[in-house]
Amino acid sequence: MSTVTLIGDRLAETDREFVYRGEAPGCEGCPYRSQCLNLTAGKRYRITEIRENAQLLECALHDRGVRAVEVEPAPVRANVSSRGAYAGSKASLEGPCPHTDCPSHEFCVPDGADFETEYRIASVEGDPPHDHCLLDRSLTLVELSDE
Repeated sequence: MSTVTLIGDRLAETDREFVYRGEAPGCEGCPYRSQCLNLTAGKRYRITEIRENAQLLECALHDRGVRAVEVEPAPVRANVSSRGAYAGSKASLEGPCPHTDCPSHEFCVPDGADFETEYRIASVEGDPPHDHCLLDRSLTLVELSDE
């Protein structure tokens, strides 16, 4: 189900994904707060439609203003433990990883997911991009859903 929200005009592109970070200090006192701040902080979203006939609104944070878009929650690609990793099962992230130069780091510490939450595996994507986990974890790349 889609939600209508406001996003910076420069960022308003169909299929663009973003993680909503919540209210910024410049949002205080804005007349459009209720239309902008209506998403869940820390969750990943995908823009599904741009409301072309909606007017461009002034914004203290976005130099070209904000416009109305429709967004839907987007799945998060992540590495999880290979044990029990199949579509429909539940999984949690394995934990932080200090190896930021690893090709799998973005999937071990993905934007839009946290370590304390259990997610449903929407699909199994296969082997992670690394050859060997430096933390000796046995991992599988999946798409997570919080539904």
